Amino acid sequence: MEVVILDSPDAVAEYAAATIRSQLQTKPDSTLGLATGNTPLLLYRKLVGLYEQGQIDFSRVHTFNLDEYVGISPNNPQSYRSYMQRELFDHVNIESTRTHLPLLDSGQEYEALIDGLGGIDVQVLGIGENGHIGFNEPTSSLGSRTRVKTLTKSTLDANRSLFGENERQPELAVTMGIATILQSRRILLLATGFKKAQAIRNAVEGPLAAMCPASALQLHAKSTIVLDEEAASRLDQTDYYKWVHKQKMALSVAAV
Repeated sequence: MEVVILDSPDAVAEYAAATIRSQLQTKPDSTLGLATGNTPLLLYRKLVGLYEQGQIDFSRVHTFNLDEYVGISPNNPQSYRSYMQRELFDHVNIESTRTHLPLLDSGQEYEALIDGLGGIDVQVLGIGENGHIGFNEPTSSLGSRTRVKTLTKSTLDANRSLFGENERQPELAVTMGIATILQSRRILLLATGFKKAQAIRNAVEGPLAAMCPASALQLHAKSTIVLDEEAASRLDQTDYYKWVHKQKMALSVAAV
């Protein structure tokens, strides 16, 4: 697990966008795993900007989203399909048939589709305040696959402001499983703000435990945790993480 601590949320998004740009330049037909929520918004704006500048091409890319609510139409503004169209897909040259979100009772088919395309090259993740990744809530099996999950009260409370006063808030979601996520070739977990600091501490420096699903990333050989200073504020080893990143950057410059 690599921990990268940067100055601001903008720098976190810039780092992630540069990583995806490099991936698509190396492998134009890459398969990307995508996340929703507040944290990836800046990333998607950066990617749209790179596309408008002619620096990135999505024409051969396939995408798989982590999750989708159960019981609302894809056309509902609160659905993750609508989110992805609004924030990314409608602004770049990606074919709609190459963009995938899980549906109710589609778990095995979703897994097979990912496998049929050779697996996910880069998986983008956020993290919930309770340590969830995707909608794998605490106590989720570390061997879990795509399935329906019941959302916790803390997750519902965190997302409540996104729904209108009289609008029904879904309490179930279809999500990639933790084992599915861990099969990705590379993982980028992005986190910003003080509210994520304890979850990041538990995920990075705590024990491997189902009570903090994100701690499963400790098992992944190429997982990168990209943080702003606030999200990193409860880590004990920040000086070391910054030193490691500095040395890695120096090696990259020397290699050029």
